[in-house]
Amino acid sequence: MNSNAILIVIGFLFWVLTCFAIVDIARKDFGGIEKKAAWAFVVLIPFLGAIIYFSIGFRKGEKKHAIEQ
Repeated sequence: MNSNAILIVIGFLFWVLTCFAIVDIARKDFGGIEKKAAWAFVVLIPFLGAIIYFSIGFRKGEKKHAIEQ
């Protein structure tokens, strides 16, 4: 593999991590819309945002529970 292919693979992996982080943020309750928005902005930092979210913010939010009928 040449260096261009490696950079493309690394960029794609960071893009996938960012997508997973955004979906996870949307599904969790962080105690307020301000905290959720702050984590969404952190995730949008290129390359570092997803790493910061999964190392710190992933455990902070609580999953929303479905309302039972």
